[in-house]
Amino acid sequence: MSEKTIHESTRSRSRQGLATYLRRIARALGRGEPVPVDDEGTVTVDAAGTGDVEVELERVDGTVHLEVEMEWPDEEAEIDVEAAASKGTFELYADSADQYRWRLRHDNGNVIADGGEGYADKRDARSGIESVQRNAPGAHVIDVSRDEEAPDEGGSDATFELFRDKADEYRWRLRHDNGNVIADGGQGYASKQKAKQGLRSVKSNAPGAAVEEPEE
Repeated sequence: MSEKTIHESTRSRSRQGLATYLRRIARALGRGEPVPVDDEGTVTVDAAGTGDVEVELERVDGTVHLEVEMEWPDEEAEIDVEAAASKGTFELYADSADQYRWRLRHDNGNVIADGGEGYADKRDARSGIESVQRNAPGAHVIDVSRDEEAPDEGGSDATFELFRDKADEYRWRLRHDNGNVIADGGQGYASKQKAKQGLRSVKSNAPGAAVEEPEE
């Protein structure tokens, strides 16, 4: 019997983060779409309609293991290790005050998100990007003008907030559970629908977007 490991990763997740990851898999399976294996969606498996599921719960050396394993015949599963994960690119740059900032630029040239603040250390700016990549896909969306609150279950460690500015335009911001705004759209929209379209683009494009440092 031949065995080949195509992808393997380990990371700590909160209870909500784990639920978000599993929902992404369940949603893809339910829609008949390729299943994302990694967070960025760069590795996927397009599986057959029926597969075997093995569930195992055990204790090993003081650790509880809950393992869920899905299997399909090799000839009925198509694996893609170079899936098109994003149509955006994070640009990391220094501003006129010599602080580091980031912006997420779509392939069409539009900037669809930015960090809203400068950082003295480039590593902090990169950490800001990583937080957006990690939290944007599963973040709940609420309308703060209607006093909506994010559900207790699911989601990520951040929430997309829709609101109206002083010019009566709709905007969005991505607020971490610690209270910090980690991303915003940088512009106002005439309608709530347009603002939602903007944040959805960030949801889908942020996780797999490459990080580049353009020449200034």
